Amino acid sequence: MAEERFVSVLQDAVRAIEEGGIPYAMIGGIPSVVLGRPRWSSNEDIDFFVKPEDAKKVLEALGEAGFETEERDPQWLYKAKKDGVVVDVIFRSSGDFYLDDEMIQRAFIGEFKGQKLRMLAPEDLVVMKALAHKEDTPQYWHDALSIIGRAELDWDYLLGRAQIGPRRVLSLLLYAQSNDLAVPDRTIRGLFEMIYDSGGR
Repeated sequence: MAEERFVSVLQDAVRAIEEGGIPYAMIGGIPSVVLGRPRWSSNEDIDFFVKPEDAKKVLEALGEAGFETEERDPQWLYKAKKDGVVVDVIFRSSGDFYLDDEMIQRAFIGEFKGQKLRMLAPEDLVVMKALAHKEDTPQYWHDALSIIGRAELDWDYLLGRAQIGPRRVLSLLLYAQSNDLAVPDRTIRGLFEMIYDSGGR
């Protein structure tokens, strides 16, 4: 029943946002399962990544669809809730990572529990998870590794996105290589050059 409730709320949330014509991409546990490893549970939040200027529109759309809403943190996060299922409306991720037009264009339609959903591209998810990984969120690191191991990645695009935090991404990709995941040497070299030739973070 918990899974049925989660899927029903997911459908309601997606419908509200799409009917409002608001660009978004799903992040978090759902695309991690679709692209990487099966770690999802019905206790997960539903995570939408949106542009900062659209965050209040999303919250209003969810409110009109029967969700309880809250402007939790004006810097990065709004929340909504329905039937015990929490929806996170995220408009700034760790490392000042924002949704932009190119990310929206590269988002893909994936299937989760029989639902067709718009999800952030795997390259963007890898960079986002590398930047957001902390002691209390070790699953982000392993989510990223599972995506590297299973998804077909555009390494040139990932390298471009990694400019926001090249040291974090380099550490992840070196670790991935040490576990025999197929990370191209040219991507590793590109990150080294980005860091040490230009003083990257």
